[in-house]
Amino acid sequence: MKTAYDFNVKDADLNEVSLGEYQGKALLVVNVASQCGLTPQYKGLQELYEKYNSSGLEILGFPCNQFKGQEPGTNEEIQFFCTEKYNVSFKIFDKIDVNGPNADPFYDFLKNEQPGVLGTKNIKWNFSKFLVNKNGEVIKRYSPTTKPEDIESDIENLLS
Repeated sequence: MKTAYDFNVKDADLNEVSLGEYQGKALLVVNVASQCGLTPQYKGLQELYEKYNSSGLEILGFPCNQFKGQEPGTNEEIQFFCTEKYNVSFKIFDKIDVNGPNADPFYDFLKNEQPGVLGTKNIKWNFSKFLVNKNGEVIKRYSPTTKPEDIESDIENLLS
């Protein structure tokens, strides 16, 4: 059975990264955007990261420009924005597609493991979130409007 740790993705410098590096850690995977009404969620995500990283949580941000072009920048511009505006210290990867024929295989896996409401697979908007347990199993999908702090109890349960 495939797990989240079986995939390779590209970092912001386009280097191949094996998600196997995160084996044994819980993951919160989020498709992010810099010009979205939900962009302030970066603050809550960073707070979760600071609180739970030492206990085994990693947050993986994947910029995506598929929703009304709200992530138009280069990887370098996105990194700068995240660091300067929200002091993000969790990993922001290469910009990807999350839906359609060019969707990143890791996102196809996430969507198949945890379909959305009524079984829909497509990501509906920026800041959709997936929670992955320490065995690499996708255990929950959250809507874009679910605030990071509303996921905290699920994270605590995973890490305990």
